[in-house]
Amino acid sequence: MKEKNSKSKQFQILKGLPVWNLVDLYPSISSKKIQTDLNFIRKESKFFEKKYKGKITKLSSLQLYTAITHLEKIDEIIDKILSYAHLLVAENTNEEKNKIFFQQMQEKITNYHSSLIFFGLELNNIEDKKIKLLLKNSKLSKYKTWILNKRTFKPHQLGIELEKLLQDKSITSNGAWIRLFDETIASLEFPFKNKKLTSAEILNLLSDSKSYVRKKAAKSLGRILGHNVKLFATITNTLAKDKSVNDHWRKLPKPVSSRNLYNVVEDEVVESLAKSVITFYPRLSYRYYSLKAKWFGVKTLKYWDRNAPLPFQSKKFYSWNDAKNIVLNSYFKFNPIIGEIAKKFFDNSWIHAPVSKGKSPGAFSASTVPSSHPYILLNFQGKARDVATLAHELGHGVHQYLAAKKNGHFNSSTPLTVAETASVFGEMLTFKSILEISNNYKEKKALLANKVEDMLNTVVRQIAFYEFEKQVHNQRKLSELSVDQICKIWLEVQKKSLGPKIEFEEEYKYYWAYIPHFIHSPFYVYAYAFGDCLVNSLYGIYENGLRDFDKKYITLLESGGSLKYRELLKPFNLNPSKTNFWKKGLGVIEKLIDQLEDLQ
Repeated sequence: MKEKNSKSKQFQILKGLPVWNLVDLYPSISSKKIQTDLNFIRKESKFFEKKYKGKITKLSSLQLYTAITHLEKIDEIIDKILSYAHLLVAENTNEEKNKIFFQQMQEKITNYHSSLIFFGLELNNIEDKKIKLLLKNSKLSKYKTWILNKRTFKPHQLGIELEKLLQDKSITSNGAWIRLFDETIASLEFPFKNKKLTSAEILNLLSDSKSYVRKKAAKSLGRILGHNVKLFATITNTLAKDKSVNDHWRKLPKPVSSRNLYNVVEDEVVESLAKSVITFYPRLSYRYYSLKAKWFGVKTLKYWDRNAPLPFQSKKFYSWNDAKNIVLNSYFKFNPIIGEIAKKFFDNSWIHAPVSKGKSPGAFSASTVPSSHPYILLNFQGKARDVATLAHELGHGVHQYLAAKKNGHFNSSTPLTVAETASVFGEMLTFKSILEISNNYKEKKALLANKVEDMLNTVVRQIAFYEFEKQVHNQRKLSELSVDQICKIWLEVQKKSLGPKIEFEEEYKYYWAYIPHFIHSPFYVYAYAFGDCLVNSLYGIYENGLRDFDKKYITLLESGGSLKYRELLKPFNLNPSKTNFWKKGLGVIEKLIDQLEDLQ
């Protein structure tokens, strides 16, 4: 009876969660405005090609500036349509008309966009000396970083016909396999008691307060993934091979190199991060899970207990208003400008929060375009981690909002190396805020432990994911991988990263199959660890009272992609390219574990 009352209370707490209103993009998929915008893209792309093709290397600075601003207008409308289509599908992958609409938009826009491919290729053919002279112009200098970032791809670009072919076939090659993955994951049903749950719902049960619930959910997840693992292995093999072919043609030295170029970070900096985290495994995850095993009174933790609520943890569920107030208070306390922007997301229906069938699992903030605003997707279920996720995604949303309003379309896109800064910083603000108002010893200990767990999930787990991807992609260059080979790599990196206190069972070997980052954005995952370590250092500077920190922080967010990460971090005297940088960030996590050991 007590369990029923608890579930009823939770249901009441989760009633009335907000759903987004996409009207600021388009009123509906049948809106005439969509067709008007498609016509604009088609006509303007053809006109742009006719006016500039074969002439880019001969343009003056003002002429190049005019060309870029023209291209920017076209590209913003392209992103507006695709953002709208993507959000509709994310809201409900099972809705057939949305899937068809998304595919139609991708196909049409890919066709129109082929007229614009020449621009980047010709821009990279301008001699270095001439580019330096052109960029002295005050108008064109606005796009300096955007231009220089484009030119880093120069050694890896192909001829225009090949570039067009690769773009045109992306829909039926990697794009098609990504779509298959998304639709498969969204359609899977995971038996639990007398229900069939979505992936988001079954994953949520892995942090349930009852051990038997966690075990049952974990077994169900592993069993269904195992039943479908051949398909997931085929998708993984095909996408890895597709990437390998592209990388070979582009003469990219490593599978991760293309991601690093997009992130505007050097290969060696990312490797330094990964090696530093791996070195810290025994000092972080091994120590923490040893503590957690003691708290549970066991020698080792089953893998489904890794994120289990602590024995001394409050079982409190947070209503949407609770979560909203906690996060907004944290943001306002830091800076009123940041708080007001975060408040817009709640006031204007920019958030989709409830769990529903067909909805994308996890959470994200979609930047969309400067003429509109970001939208946030959550799967809110009233747990403390959901409050942290709200703080995280709002951090992204505030960052995207500020960068877009200040810089426009091309300069607003932030490389992943810095994109996770505001999200993780927002989480830290919220954590510290909750910690300050807590008067209960057990509650403080639980909050501290939960923060460590979140950091381990962000740093240790994501670098383990990165190592898994590296091995899969490197081996796929030589031969297709069997299901057993992929599962073996997965188990090896998981055991190495989590340590001897986590005990795995047979079905866990399939858990790589549900992680969308491996499919959507190869090697994206290291950005989380990059961002967490960076924010640990950044937050330390904030707590030490750097003068005008909040103003400098807002300037960082407003800069978007208009500056490189080293320039963005100069006001804080931070430089991730230095060898000891990562150790400082990892040391913050280590000190939190020290505090937990002292509380024994």
